[in-house]
Amino acid sequence: MIDVAVVGSGHNALVAACYLAKAGLSVEVFESDSVLGGAVSTVERFPGHRVDRGSSAHIMIRHTGIIEELDLASHGLRYIDCDPWAFAPAAPGTGGPGIIFHRSVERTCESIAASCGLAEAAAYRGFVDVWAPRSERVMRAFRSAPSPGGLLRSFWGLDADDGGSELSRQFLSSGDALLDETFRDERLKAALAWFGAQSGPPMSEPGTAPMVGFAALMHTTPPGRAVGGSGALTDALVSRLAADGGVVHASTAVTELRHTDRGWLVRTADGELRARTVVAGCHVLTTLDLLSHGGFDTATLDDWRRRIRVGPGIGMVVRLATSGLPNYGQSTADTATGLQLLVHDRAQLRLAHGAALAGELPPHPAVLAMSFSAVDPSIAPAGQQQISLWSQWQPYALSGGRSWTDAAEPEADRIVAELESYAPGFTDSILDRHVQSPAELEREIGLIGGNVMHVEMSLGQMMMWRPLPELSGYRVPGAKGLYLTGASTHPGGGVSGASGRSVARLALADRRKPWRRA
Repeated sequence: MIDVAVVGSGHNALVAACYLAKAGLSVEVFESDSVLGGAVSTVERFPGHRVDRGSSAHIMIRHTGIIEELDLASHGLRYIDCDPWAFAPAAPGTGGPGIIFHRSVERTCESIAASCGLAEAAAYRGFVDVWAPRSERVMRAFRSAPSPGGLLRSFWGLDADDGGSELSRQFLSSGDALLDETFRDERLKAALAWFGAQSGPPMSEPGTAPMVGFAALMHTTPPGRAVGGSGALTDALVSRLAADGGVVHASTAVTELRHTDRGWLVRTADGELRARTVVAGCHVLTTLDLLSHGGFDTATLDDWRRRIRVGPGIGMVVRLATSGLPNYGQSTADTATGLQLLVHDRAQLRLAHGAALAGELPPHPAVLAMSFSAVDPSIAPAGQQQISLWSQWQPYALSGGRSWTDAAEPEADRIVAELESYAPGFTDSILDRHVQSPAELEREIGLIGGNVMHVEMSLGQMMMWRPLPELSGYRVPGAKGLYLTGASTHPGGGVSGASGRSVARLALADRRKPWRRA
């Protein structure tokens, strides 16, 4: 019998495995895919190109301390700061300078002043002054399990004279409301709304103001590009795990989780083993299926499945090998290093989201472009570049019985055309492409419904409600010794590793309590 069996090799699962192995436990990880890392992985899509399968920019994990605690630098992990961290070009055909978001607040304000006016630059400086410390509190809250008691105090440190009512109002406000209270220029508001919407919900939803406010924290530590691709984080975690005696089994699918009086029976395609503890790092609905195969109460599982909202799907990706970078009419030193926010009006975002709810393709794709070969030439052959285009609110289930088998390539053409409208001549630079529709994201990486965040990141499925109140503490009622981690759990999607560390701490604390042992 081993101490811990980990299901899945996503980065949260690997982070949990590393902390548990570091504590001296015997740990084995089981991954159904031949490629480790889930959505934090990199493969060769085109000759000489190391292309990410999921995430590309790492933001939250650089604020957690996990990299330092696990000493991942000694296992080969190195980050390059994305500075500037974002660029929002002028609307097609209008001319004028784009908005450049530097790590430096001062340089960012200079760019905003040149693009949107001095008043907007002053407003942005005030926005950063207020929301940077608030966002740091959010990150601190993300580092541990959510607590129902004093939730707002843990986020904001509410000690205002009014008892925190204004701060709580702002916390529960929509991102659009925050933007409209703070700024006047629609192009600046659209850029920040598009950045905030990368978590999935549109900025018209309640509780999305902190997602906009998170932009302020990028001036402290900007998004990072892992040298060699997003999968470099996975490689470092696997190396760290092996150094502490942990074992990873690729191409070994877990098919059943069954609780017994001797702990957990973990059945795989190759056999079975027993473990005192199980950490499930796969999608929460996949975990429920494994429990079902192991005889867990059917009525309870059905109730949980009905209440967990995956949503209509978030989006799709077009990966490109090119002979050059997009030319937005400004220096590529300013435009190519970070997130290229190709939206200039929030109406475009609202229409795209509304269409997705109806199973329709967006009337005008909302596109985020990334050209990380500009900061890390190792991912592309000499003389070539690599571009990723993320288009949000592409529905998983298309109306009228349409299939992504037929829709993927034409929709990819529309996404490329969107970049072309901002950077004329770009299409001619394309050498090869790979399209990841919502259906392909599900098939290749196990992202059910094509949702890269696992389940919706709306207010009712965040913090102490993620994915459901009874599952939000990383435990499964009636399944002692089973822990949940990954994007399905607090703090949600994105590359943070926080869920994995929280679960490891919880499992280690439980081992010190004999009455909790499996």
